[in-house]
Amino acid sequence: MVRSTLPNLRRERLARLSVAAAVAAAAASVLIGPVPATAAPSPAPSTPPTTTAAPPPAPSTPPTTTAAPAKAPTGAAAGEPTKSNGGGKPTSSPGNTNSGGCGGTLALGATASCASISGEEQDAWTVTTTVAQDTLLARLRGVSGEGVSARVTGPDGDHTCHIGPYLNECQLGAAGTYTITVSLYYGSGEGAYTLSVESRNAPSECDTLPENFFSFASAGRSGTLPAGLAARCFKFSQPTGTVLHLADPGGAGDVQGHILDAQYQPMGCPVRDTTECTLTGPGPYRLFLHETYGNESTYTLRMPRISNAVGCPALPLASFGDPGAAVGSGSVPANDGVTCHALTSAAAGAVVVRFNQFAEQYLGWNVYDAAGRQICTEYDSWRSCALPTAGSYTLLAQNWEWQPVTYQVAVTSLDRADGCATATGLAWDQPTLEVHQTSPVQTNCQPFQGEAGERVMVYRAPNAYNQIFSWIVDGQGAVLCTESSEEDGCALPSTGTFRVVSYLSYWEAGTTDLTYRMQVRSLTDPTGCPTVTPGTYNAAPAGALAGVRCRVLDLPSAGTYRVKAVGTDNYRQYASVYDATGHKVCMEVWCQVPAAGTYTLVLGGGAPDEVIGGDLRYTLALLPWMPSACRPVSDTGWADAPVQGAFTTPGQYDCLQLASPSGSRIVELLPGDATGAGSPEVTVMNSTGEYLCDSSWGLRQYRCDLTGQGPFFAILNTRDGVPPGAYSLAFARTDGPPACPVLPGDTTGATVTTGAGRFAVCFSIPAEQRAASESFTWKRTSGTGDARLSVFDQSGHRYCGPTGYAVERTISCSLPAGAVTVILETDAVDATYQLTHRDASLPAA
Repeated sequence: MVRSTLPNLRRERLARLSVAAAVAAAAASVLIGPVPATAAPSPAPSTPPTTTAAPPPAPSTPPTTTAAPAKAPTGAAAGEPTKSNGGGKPTSSPGNTNSGGCGGTLALGATASCASISGEEQDAWTVTTTVAQDTLLARLRGVSGEGVSARVTGPDGDHTCHIGPYLNECQLGAAGTYTITVSLYYGSGEGAYTLSVESRNAPSECDTLPENFFSFASAGRSGTLPAGLAARCFKFSQPTGTVLHLADPGGAGDVQGHILDAQYQPMGCPVRDTTECTLTGPGPYRLFLHETYGNESTYTLRMPRISNAVGCPALPLASFGDPGAAVGSGSVPANDGVTCHALTSAAAGAVVVRFNQFAEQYLGWNVYDAAGRQICTEYDSWRSCALPTAGSYTLLAQNWEWQPVTYQVAVTSLDRADGCATATGLAWDQPTLEVHQTSPVQTNCQPFQGEAGERVMVYRAPNAYNQIFSWIVDGQGAVLCTESSEEDGCALPSTGTFRVVSYLSYWEAGTTDLTYRMQVRSLTDPTGCPTVTPGTYNAAPAGALAGVRCRVLDLPSAGTYRVKAVGTDNYRQYASVYDATGHKVCMEVWCQVPAAGTYTLVLGGGAPDEVIGGDLRYTLALLPWMPSACRPVSDTGWADAPVQGAFTTPGQYDCLQLASPSGSRIVELLPGDATGAGSPEVTVMNSTGEYLCDSSWGLRQYRCDLTGQGPFFAILNTRDGVPPGAYSLAFARTDGPPACPVLPGDTTGATVTTGAGRFAVCFSIPAEQRAASESFTWKRTSGTGDARLSVFDQSGHRYCGPTGYAVERTISCSLPAGAVTVILETDAVDATYQLTHRDASLPAA
């Protein structure tokens, strides 16, 4: 019931936007406060500054300069620079009253160009402000050659500020005429520049943004910012508290701006990357738009209103099942483009928002109320979005993709039962539900009756590859059991009607109907589950073959039980066991219960993505962990007849009681040609039920230490997927008595006969009859089959081997001091073998 993590593309996009927002926030200070009067210009940095900074000290070695060429200003006449305010408005021609050839009167909103300034020339420009305490927005942009700088002085000749290549704020004093003096930064060489200024408090011109501009259906306001322009002004009126969606203005350059209120205070609303803005100060408002580096750039200004949104197509709330006509659709522009839908709810309640699969990978959505407050986000509310009151809401979707996204969307009320399927019961023996989905944005509903404290599990699986989401809601649509838990199922908080909400995620184009299976089951009420009581070892499983995925375990006492479910093919079916409250007690095979009573076993109990129907028939082995009535078996299996038995049905467990005392070491003897049921799983345990070893390693490849309290038992069952059949095996003690016959040290050695009743032989070599390193050779002299060999020291540790099976082979083995035991295991077929040993340091005879 937990949704998958978000796509990496979306997380990367969010990270990029966070960085961009941080940059924009830093840039906001361009339009916030006055520049200190002592600030000095600086050369163009690699990134835009947020305030006018003091220049670095001049280098110790001045740059190489050349003689300045003759002045060649551009314009209608010599000494008259080109003027432009970027808005097509004519400006007065500046007078050229200084020795540099450029300069004169500079109108607000205009851009003046000077083709050449050289050496120590200074161009004086004058600009007049009509209001006191104005802020001059100024940009001095070097076009070519050496860098330029400028200083601003007031009517009284006092220094006011410096101007650099980015948008600079210059805090003025009294209304009047101010002088901007432009010079080369190092006072040598030649350069060209543009100069542009605008008043923040009394701009030359402000384009009015009408009411319909703030509609989501608006195409926005497009235009071009000319190269060198300080800023372009827009003004608008909206109620205080309005929430706007600010779109990236786009363009080839870095276009940005900030919104100021009627007192010229910034709103903290950067117009640069996609974000939201709340107009907290009084209106009317102004927006100054500029290109960070003074380059020419197109732009499209979009600021649709989220609060009391307009221009959003209405999307009626859908019922469960196929939403029919209550589906919204559209195409969202690339790169943070947005779209919206208007929702209206007649009452407070929860809804689920569903976008079609591929769109959902790239669209992030939020729901806002009429005041522009964010009510829900996709990440927190993908199961349920709680609408707090009746009224109007806006569903806003934003495109994270680099190309347009076409989508479908439906919003379904969770507090209504319209379109729900017929109610289902919670019994385990009822048929599996078949759920149809005929729309990519469909949400399905399955009602059921539940009791307070009842723990309900929902199992679901698609009939073709897909991903399913499901969760439980109460009668009011509140989502239950959303927190992760080690317990299985959902505990119902009250008695009443509940619903399973579900849907398939993936939807291929052209699909008309997809199906999935669902089971809604009670872990606390095992109605329909066959009852099983503990059985006995060396017999068929207690639980008869049946198809329901659960069993009621009627256990006579507290303690530990052996529990294993296997299908007709003898493959293990993993299960969980629950108590009467629906809490998990154990996983099979080892199950410890605290008291006598009934418990519920469920195949795949905690796996919601697994639906197991009645077509899976299985038996259940239910046994006390400690075996009883076990057949005795000797620990001289190399001399005595092997134990023979048979598994007659899947899930059967046999047991043997071992003869060796505590502290001894044993190994299992098995025919080399044993397969299937003839090579069973063997587990050794002591009389307190403690596991000691098994045939997967210790018994067959090393040795098994019999520790703890005896007697000791060997528990046998067939391996996973192996059909029932006969087996034959034996055990041998490898430490101390009873001793095996001595293996002669001559070239003849010993000849042994093997067969179905004897597939292992044992010999001992006294300490005084062997070398530190011994060479062992076995060779089949008649019959069929092959053999393997193991050598044990006198404490019972397997020191060499087991070797691979071979008809004839020689091995060398370095051994510790003391007697050793040699065991040769063969196939269970008639054969004779010759076995010899010699000092490995001597050459073979």
